[in-house]
Amino acid sequence: MARNNSVTGNFNYNNVDKIHKNFIYKNLERSNCYNCDFTESIFDYVSFRGAHFKSCMFAGCSFKWAEFVGTNLKDSDFENAVFENTVFDSVRLEGANFRNAKFKNTKFFNTDIKSAKYLNIRNPAIKVIDEPIELSISEELQNAAINAMENKYVKTSRVLDTKDGGINLLNIMILLEIFDEAALIKGLNMIQTQVDRDFYTLSYLIRLIQNGVLQNDF
Repeated sequence: MARNNSVTGNFNYNNVDKIHKNFIYKNLERSNCYNCDFTESIFDYVSFRGAHFKSCMFAGCSFKWAEFVGTNLKDSDFENAVFENTVFDSVRLEGANFRNAKFKNTKFFNTDIKSAKYLNIRNPAIKVIDEPIELSISEELQNAAINAMENKYVKTSRVLDTKDGGINLLNIMILLEIFDEAALIKGLNMIQTQVDRDFYTLSYLIRLIQNGVLQNDF
């Protein structure tokens, strides 16, 4: 068992048991695990960006607001797992088992879900996006997103941009499902100056904007 120190908080495990553990808010970016047992562990608000979790057991685990971006989940088992406001973006799911998994507002983008087992695409709690996202946003909203990314912590998080430097339209779409455009523009402009710590998932920005609305901070 060895720890991968390339990203703070991530790890590299082979053939180990980590059942009933709490990984909430962890950054598991570029973690590399094989044949590990995470049964009934909590992965809420966790980033799995660029991680490899192959042939791992996630039975009964919780993945609320978790983000799988460019993740390899080949042959892993998610039986009875709970997914809520979870995003799968460009994920490998060959042989992944979702028997009796529970979903709420879960999105699969640019992901071959047919290669997974027991994943019911007719489930209304699942949204599958096969085509490139065509989202027309105003110039003001576009500028607000660009301005927010001038904050070094926002830029490092990669939640608002894509690997080629463009605006992440999937996450903008998710934000627009929660906020109207005016509130989102104000929130992104607020974020540019107020984020002062590392974060790893879009949910952090959502909470900041929601708190700003409730407290009339902007």
